[in-house]
Amino acid sequence: MPRDRRPAKSIRVLLAEDQGMMRGALALLLGLEADIEVVAQVGAGDRIVEAALLHRPDVALLDIELPGISGLDAAAELREQTPDCRVLILTTFGRPGYLRRAMEAGTAGFLVKDGPVEELAEAIRRVLAGETVVDPALAAAALGAGPNPLTARERDVLNASVDGATVADIAARLHLSESTVRNYLSSAIGKTGTRNRMEAMREARQQGWL
Repeated sequence: MPRDRRPAKSIRVLLAEDQGMMRGALALLLGLEADIEVVAQVGAGDRIVEAALLHRPDVALLDIELPGISGLDAAAELREQTPDCRVLILTTFGRPGYLRRAMEAGTAGFLVKDGPVEELAEAIRRVLAGETVVDPALAAAALGAGPNPLTARERDVLNASVDGATVADIAARLHLSESTVRNYLSSAIGKTGTRNRMEAMREARQQGWL
């Protein structure tokens, strides 16, 4: 619908997606909806809160895996900084662990990217109206998956294990002793049923626990 036929108050949307082509396509398609206006676009997680404070969107549409910080971490910050902004996660990775973390972060919805744009537009309207919108198949999978077995510190040491970081590197980064880091790594390896910390990190990511 032409912009001069938009309603007096459109739904203001912030879009966070690191792939430029996908971000542009989503913005274009959502902009064709009569009652939706994309007021801000960002390609990194650490730009989300700043853009939200500047543009005051009604709904923030966030990917999970973003440069800077994840969409899930940004969602938690948005809840504190802009509590009136509803958050809807839109991701390629429909993992039960991600859904649980999204709900814990206070998001209002969680969808995967393989749905039609009309469904996404309707989800935006619904979360703004106060509803919670979750992909049905993912919700069913999450119910049977069980909670994240990793503690916050176990997740920290696994996240710090990227790029071949040594135990000493992790200890320095997290301000822990090396023996404490080894204990956390050992516990995480046991809980993920893997053989070493790199396998544990991959398994935890696959489950959406990191």
